Amino acid sequence: MSAQEISTQKVSAQDTNSGSPLAPEWLAVPADLNALHEPMWAQDVRKNDAGELAIDGIAVSELKAQFGTPLFVMSETDFRARARSFKDAFDAAFADICGGVDVYYAGKSFLCTAVAAWVADEGLRLDTCSGGELAVAARAGIKGENLGLHGNNKSDAEINRALDMKLGRIVVDSLDELDRVAKIASDRGEIANVMLRLTPGVHAHTHEFIATAHEDQKFGLSMAGDSTEQAGLSAAEEAVAAATGYASIELLGLHCHIGSQIFEPDGFELAAQKLLRFHAAMQEKYSIVMPELDLGGGYGIAYTPVDTPRPAAEIAQAMAAVVRSTCAELGITSPRISIEPGRAIVGSTTFTLYEVGTLKTVRVDAPGDSEAEENVTHPRRYVSVDGGMSDNARPVLYDADYSAILASRTSAASAQLSRVVGKHCESGDIVVRDVYLPEDVAAGDLLAVPGTGAYCWALSSNYNYLARPGVVAVRGGSARLIVRGETEEDLLNRDMGVPND
Repeated sequence: MSAQEISTQKVSAQDTNSGSPLAPEWLAVPADLNALHEPMWAQDVRKNDAGELAIDGIAVSELKAQFGTPLFVMSETDFRARARSFKDAFDAAFADICGGVDVYYAGKSFLCTAVAAWVADEGLRLDTCSGGELAVAARAGIKGENLGLHGNNKSDAEINRALDMKLGRIVVDSLDELDRVAKIASDRGEIANVMLRLTPGVHAHTHEFIATAHEDQKFGLSMAGDSTEQAGLSAAEEAVAAATGYASIELLGLHCHIGSQIFEPDGFELAAQKLLRFHAAMQEKYSIVMPELDLGGGYGIAYTPVDTPRPAAEIAQAMAAVVRSTCAELGITSPRISIEPGRAIVGSTTFTLYEVGTLKTVRVDAPGDSEAEENVTHPRRYVSVDGGMSDNARPVLYDADYSAILASRTSAASAQLSRVVGKHCESGDIVVRDVYLPEDVAAGDLLAVPGTGAYCWALSSNYNYLARPGVVAVRGGSARLIVRGETEEDLLNRDMGVPND
């Protein structure tokens, strides 16, 4: 039987017991549908006495009345605390190794001028990957020495902008780009501060599209020995050799990033070992000193109750132990270490607030149903909200899992397996693929989806001519817009119209 809406099928007893056979194995029926799983939420998000979701005491109904939906709701307090925890934890763990760590907030995860200012306030630096992100940093007043520029295809204009702003580092991604940076800097009579992004060939336990250290992808200089036409040299070593020959290049060191949303520590540890060994070999072979080593980011967060992110202090101690032991083994002084957390800082600070619209239930065959049960189907409810893939593209891009909760009230109704979907003209427009919500969820209710601080607003679009939502920051019992939501007028202002005859 097909997964179509069928009204004449028998109901399986499983659907009224512990859970639906349509649910993935990892998804359990919550003991309390109204309770928050704390790792997925900002520290100041609670259910208030009326049973309504509130952030720093502000109920979601107040936020909807003032700012509308869909809406990104961010805890400034939580953002600052997470940023500070990374800085403090890594400084403490690496104090005896290299005097502390430079923490670069990965702006690609979420960036606006307010967030850039918070980053600077908490003692972090900022990693950018475009001219636009550099413009935000400049507007926020961040000094160039505290900025980095990434990207596999930087334009000449972006390289010139980086030099204009006297950036602390330009992370070079290829031999071609190294030549271009060197030439542009030379033509200007300046010296560019450069790090070389390497691909160490470490497998990250994550989605293929966000694993970035394997060979067959667009980022970085391969460390494999057969990756260049020069016999015996990897692309990574060829870049080191070339960089040492340019008078316009200051080679600061090496950089790697093995992927995103990673929970297992082994990938980070192996990458650190490989980079340090290569670092030591290059310094000896070319009689140079590279004072810095960036070990990237990619630390995972909790999107669902089964995700198990590690605290910043635990990550820091594990990485420090590897760096300490590897440097001792090699007999070298550790370079200054830097890292680039983005999602791990901003992801859980934010939830997206939606209003429920259309609801419908379909009846579906469960995977593995036997022929004896061929007439048994199971209900799956579709809960449509007023946003969708235009404000959260990650499920359609990466099959990313999210959770959701009824935010505007408490419910005593039974759990029903639900799929939260958007309003776009795409069958793949899914916000939360599988979640248990109360049976009595109805049009006009508010749903909150946690963990949307990273990459949701950043990847947002105007598909179907939907205006992108605003972003509200909450601190000290007060909410303010830090990014204004778009209007239809904003969209039409870019449309040049039909020429007059």
